[in-house]
Amino acid sequence: MDKHVIAYSIYLMVTLILTILVGRTLFRNGRIFLRDIFHGNLELAESVDKLLLVGYYLVNMGYAIRTMSISMQIADNRQLMEVLSLKIGVIILILGAMHFFNMFIFFKLRKREQYGL
Repeated sequence: MDKHVIAYSIYLMVTLILTILVGRTLFRNGRIFLRDIFHGNLELAESVDKLLLVGYYLVNMGYAIRTMSISMQIADNRQLMEVLSLKIGVIILILGAMHFFNMFIFFKLRKREQYGL
């Protein structure tokens, strides 16, 4: 089997699993921030949380699929691991950056609600 096909398969599997696991964690743990921002309005907080989750999945999965292409030759298993570590590492960094961006937005919204800014 072509090593590119192996790389694509592993990359997609790992990326999708990571995206889903991180998304679920953010979804569960983000509710409390949203409840606070929306003054205990549970229905609105849950609705916004679900919308954020869908957007998160669309952005991450779209980016992962868009950047799936591997232009270099993969001659052996070492190169396969190097390519995968680079591509999966970039996805992990993007997931982390999105997480911190979301946290920044949540804290800004919370601060604005607390202090009427």
